[in-house]
Amino acid sequence: MALAQAVAPIPDLASFYGAYGQRPLFDGPQGALRRQALAGAIARAPSHGIAAERYGVRSMPGVPGPLADEVGHARILARYLRDMTGGVVSPSTVDPLIRREVRRPPIPDLMRDFAASDDPASFLEGLQPRHPAYRALQQALSAGDDARVPAGLPRILEGLWRTGMRDDAILALRARLDSLGFVVPAADPRLYDAALADAVAQYQGTVGLPPDGIAGPRTIGRLNGDTPDDDRARAIIVALERMRWMGADDLEARHVWVNIPEFSARIMENGTEVFRTRVVVGSAERDRQTPEFSDEIEYVVPNPRWNVPRSITVKEYLPQLQANRHAVSHLDVVDGNGNVIARDRIDFGRYTAATFPYRMRQKPSEDNALGLVKFIFPNPWNIYLHDTPTKHLFQNASRAYSHGCIRIGDPFDLAYNLLSIQTDDPRAMFHRALDRGSEAWLKLTPAVPVHLVYFTAFPDATGTIRRFDDVYGRDAAVYDAIRQAGLD
Repeated sequence: MALAQAVAPIPDLASFYGAYGQRPLFDGPQGALRRQALAGAIARAPSHGIAAERYGVRSMPGVPGPLADEVGHARILARYLRDMTGGVVSPSTVDPLIRREVRRPPIPDLMRDFAASDDPASFLEGLQPRHPAYRALQQALSAGDDARVPAGLPRILEGLWRTGMRDDAILALRARLDSLGFVVPAADPRLYDAALADAVAQYQGTVGLPPDGIAGPRTIGRLNGDTPDDDRARAIIVALERMRWMGADDLEARHVWVNIPEFSARIMENGTEVFRTRVVVGSAERDRQTPEFSDEIEYVVPNPRWNVPRSITVKEYLPQLQANRHAVSHLDVVDGNGNVIARDRIDFGRYTAATFPYRMRQKPSEDNALGLVKFIFPNPWNIYLHDTPTKHLFQNASRAYSHGCIRIGDPFDLAYNLLSIQTDDPRAMFHRALDRGSEAWLKLTPAVPVHLVYFTAFPDATGTIRRFDDVYGRDAAVYDAIRQAGLD
């Protein structure tokens, strides 16, 4: 009864101990084994990017000594179970644009499984995400900065070194790349040849610089050790937390993975990349950033109509229409029933952003803002993937330009890949619908999971950690929340 009263204010513990017959979990020989397992897990918490202090002894005012020890250990266990199976912090409390739903298993059930385990240490170790990316991130965090050049090598002279140039400075460039494992044999080591440019691009991708293959001031500064990567550990710690948020997602199953800071989309299948394309994501303005969440792509839509979002209609187009009713003539003005309304019948000047009763819509065409195909996963934020007539933006290294949706660099190829599960000739299936010229909805059977994620540090297929710019500045907020959680 005393134990029941002590845990009554803590719902998870009350539920567990009630089902456990109000017996102690951390008493006797098995209890000692469990305490040892929990202590070992806490000691390894920093390898997960979590401060061990987060699991310090919890005071239990008003609870007798032996009972306080039992309840204190139980509270620590519940916290550790929660952290490992869904993250230390709740995503939406860090940033409302992190709209990821964390699916945590019930803590009382995990405590029951812990109590039933013959090897409680292995049980706790098995709680972390099982995806290879999580293990690679852990190893990288433990290894420290593996892109740090050893001391004593000659410095690279400042300059802008690129393919076709020949200079003694390129000898120093090769030596420093070689020390990091980017070995490039050359008939003329003083020549900046294509193979060296590829090695420079690989190095740049590893440390989070634009992989253009040109050794400019930022690349030379990093190789010379003048600008150490102090943010690397922070980026990995945040990446580990983001992986824990997705611990319940089956990332071995076929899915689309859109990494916002990388400006890329992939189709992954059985842990292997089977398709990749460049993307344009939302711009850095707060109201245009692409949110983070997971869903399922249900439809491929050739010849899409563009239903202009309300925010764009009233903020951008209504002022233009008030100045000139014939502005943005490529768009139809539509009433609530979907009927196109002639502009000379509307007094645009009488409306405000709050009272404008019409919608705007663009017919299917090659000039449509959505291009010739979009990929629909219905969600409250009206975010989707789509083609675009603005192709030149895909050549830029940084590609944050949209209002929030994701523009696809190779949209037809993405469509073929998505449809390939349900037909032997996905190209023909897609083009039959496209050639009709009218909007068509091709249902994906089955629907394909899509994950809009935000990793500024993530392992590639070889396990090498690649770095990407924090385009929206979200990492700092997540990192600060993790640090604060370690003090709570």
